Amino acid sequence: MADQGDEPSQALLRLAAAYGVVPDFWGFDGSHRQVAASTLVAVLDALGVDASSPERVDVSIAHVEDMPWRRALPPVVVVRQGRNAHVAVHVPHGEPVTVSLELDAEAGGGRRDLVQADVFVEPRSVDGRLIGRATFTIPTDLPLGWHVMEATGPSVTARSVVVVTPTTLELPEQLRTGRAWGFMAQLYSVRSRGSWGVGDFADLAELGWLSARECGADFLLVNPLHSAEPAGPMTPSPYLPTTRRFVSPLYIRVEDVRETAYLSAADRALVEWAAEPAMSLDTDAGPIDRDVAWTAKRSALEIVFTAPRSAARQAAFDGFRREQGEGLEDFALWCALTERYEGTPWPAAANDISSDLVDRARVELAGRVDFHCWLQWVADSQLADAQRAAVEGGMSIGIMHDLAVGVHPEGADVWALGDVLARGATVGAPPDMYNQQGQNWSQPPWRPDELARVAYRPYRDMLRTVLRHAGAIRIDHVIGLFRLWWIPQGAGAGEGAYVRYDHEALIGILALEAHRAGAVVIGEDLGVFEPWVRDYLTERGVLGTSILWFEKDQNGRPLAPEHYRRLALASVTTHDLPPTAGYLAEEHVALRERLGLLTEPVAHVRAEARAEREEMVAVLRGRGLVGADPSERELVEALHRLILATPAALIGVSLADAVGERRAQNQPGTDQEYPNWKVPLANGSGQVVLIEELFSNPRLRSLAATLNRG
Repeated sequence: MADQGDEPSQALLRLAAAYGVVPDFWGFDGSHRQVAASTLVAVLDALGVDASSPERVDVSIAHVEDMPWRRALPPVVVVRQGRNAHVAVHVPHGEPVTVSLELDAEAGGGRRDLVQADVFVEPRSVDGRLIGRATFTIPTDLPLGWHVMEATGPSVTARSVVVVTPTTLELPEQLRTGRAWGFMAQLYSVRSRGSWGVGDFADLAELGWLSARECGADFLLVNPLHSAEPAGPMTPSPYLPTTRRFVSPLYIRVEDVRETAYLSAADRALVEWAAEPAMSLDTDAGPIDRDVAWTAKRSALEIVFTAPRSAARQAAFDGFRREQGEGLEDFALWCALTERYEGTPWPAAANDISSDLVDRARVELAGRVDFHCWLQWVADSQLADAQRAAVEGGMSIGIMHDLAVGVHPEGADVWALGDVLARGATVGAPPDMYNQQGQNWSQPPWRPDELARVAYRPYRDMLRTVLRHAGAIRIDHVIGLFRLWWIPQGAGAGEGAYVRYDHEALIGILALEAHRAGAVVIGEDLGVFEPWVRDYLTERGVLGTSILWFEKDQNGRPLAPEHYRRLALASVTTHDLPPTAGYLAEEHVALRERLGLLTEPVAHVRAEARAEREEMVAVLRGRGLVGADPSERELVEALHRLILATPAALIGVSLADAVGERRAQNQPGTDQEYPNWKVPLANGSGQVVLIEELFSNPRLRSLAATLNRG
């Protein structure tokens, strides 16, 4: 609740509404909570809006209400294919104007003139001029794509973007009436004898091909592969990358770069020498050391980079750079600057992408920029090989990529994207039953107004890169495309407010780019949100997420599998829980007790966990899925048979479950207290399982057979 004396005025509420800042929300306990006026002011400030006094609020209201009239065209119009839509065109009152569309070349190109609708709107005085509004109709038969709209008049020439999106993202034929199952894996944790301490793209290709050929899997969901820091300590979490557009070169298999085969004997010896400290870690059951792996790989890749490339290979590299454009060049420059200033504070000018210092650095660091662009080209090529291997092995979908919610506050995207990311706020979650102080994920959010101003291009470019070699994409916290909990800088995690996004635009563009890539979209729609959100996602063809332990009926009991959603990826567990063997053994309770994370007496928490387990076992027994005294392995397989009894179109199986692993990959609410995102794939005894032994593992083969029997 807002403190007394901190109630927002009606004018402040009006201003907040204009920018999508929500002044209230429903708490996890069902209570209706008001957001304090000071919080609204702080969130508006992060949006670049001055609400520091009643007078400033009035000025800001006038500004935002006049803003559309100052533009001849809106910066972007996003419409669903086949639906009626209009666009407002603003010109000096009484002036004629014509509007046309240049159609997307990928949609066949061409030009269309728009017809003015018979709609009268009173002119408005803006900045001392009388501005009129003409309304034009966007044709319902436009093809899907990114079209350019142009308005021309005696004193006006303006251009903007019209994005035509699919009404519904159509599912592949197999999923319309049937289903597919696949493994879920943390790629860095799945290693082979050829890995350099971390699972890589060669391991991904092997894992995909063998999962299909040996087990009949149709997809392989992996953790986000976004890029981490190029120098200094790497952030372990794949959900806190420096950029979501580009890929981590940590996953490159050095030996698979073609030029490696043609190195001189001396250079080859240097590569082999660099590999030794990293490759010796492949069978180590201890925490994965990304820094050792990357130090080794970077040294080796720098040697390979200097090797001559054939004319065709060089042309392919040059073509990749042209295709990825300014975004790639800026990212590579940020990597080079990060290397230059490793271990020292950046000069203030280095943080400004438009500064003279950065302009000089583009020239001075051109060689390193070339290197980091090359790393992205190599990574892209190896990702393409992995998707091809998965499909050739028999997968109907292939690699399912994961898109993180946001980026590191000091990463490349924050540096390169300017005001599109908010500077004075971070993303998180309000208090809930598991985190009673709320959560601060430290990630800067998209600014909805700036995203629209730049016609959603950074969002589109990010999606295109992730979808380049994907059969599917999972959107972590998909509710973030509707609203995000903004926490003003310096405030507690619970002292935030929701900011709404244009979900019609964000989901529509996601559907368009997935349609063009031929990819399935899955939204991680767990948590608290308005009930209509799931209906909307289903309408647009975005599948949801169902986790066995979280699915409850109205009485709080395990939901009967027959009542699960059809359009969903259903699984027994997720990466934020221990693998099923560990969960059944109450590892989640023991771990939280050991780390001091429990807010209730341990005996009470253990009793609740035991009751949950017994209730689930009773469900299994009632359906004849287990006997009187089932073993751990029988329980794990029975839980998967329970998921198979749902109508869900996709069934996900944790690779950790398939080998009997008990350790969690991530313990929410911890940082250094637990080796989050560093746990290598191992069996129930803690012995590392390499890819070479993975598909002869009896537990894996038995579980795969269970899934294939349906």
